[in-house]
Amino acid sequence: MKARYDAIFRDLRDTIEDGTYPFQSFLPSEAELTQYYACSHNTLRRALGLLREQGYVQPVHGKGVRVVFQKTERETFSVGQIESFREAGRRSHFRAETRVVDIHHLTATEQIATAYGFEEGVDLTYVERVRVIHDEALIRDCSLFLTEVVPDITEDIARSSIYEYMEHTLGITIAMSKRTITGERANERDRALLDLDGVDYLAVVDNRTFDAQGILIECTQSRHRLDHFRFRDTAVRQKV
Repeated sequence: MKARYDAIFRDLRDTIEDGTYPFQSFLPSEAELTQYYACSHNTLRRALGLLREQGYVQPVHGKGVRVVFQKTERETFSVGQIESFREAGRRSHFRAETRVVDIHHLTATEQIATAYGFEEGVDLTYVERVRVIHDEALIRDCSLFLTEVVPDITEDIARSSIYEYMEHTLGITIAMSKRTITGERANERDRALLDLDGVDYLAVVDNRTFDAQGILIECTQSRHRLDHFRFRDTAVRQKV
């Protein structure tokens, strides 16, 4: 059952991140963990598999499961998984706030269709938000949502979590995200809305999100103050 192994994964992840199981230590044995969580071995192994995929642990033959996670001083956003800003805040334990700057509808022009991949002529909802972390405005998100699939985005929804609205209210399955990361000089809009503190370059993450039907439902450009963030991914070498 997904909810069960996902809950175990999240609990183990949290205990690793808070230092209960420090870097290079071993988790309790499989027998101890199945007893603690009152779950099957298969359920536990699926949770441990998620931890490995996300770079928290590494199974060591004959010894157990070693913690390979190292805590960083900067807020960390994972490029190898799909998570909302609110979820990233919960995971990294930073104090977060979202300011909604603008919400309006527009029609996808030929230029927008070519640049982003939406069908020309469709209705899109534009949402601009500023992400505040520990009282500093550090991220500017500019998003286009396919209105037919994600309708009625309000300021309250945008301030809280559009992903939660999509999944829990609309029943949308967020299946895949494609991302590119570049560096760009801050523009006038960035300087007006962000606390750049003399920093002139931003880390820019372009994101394309697809639902379970393979339909492009969101394009977001996140513009991050470069000195304040590090992006984490985990690569697992496949046997050939």
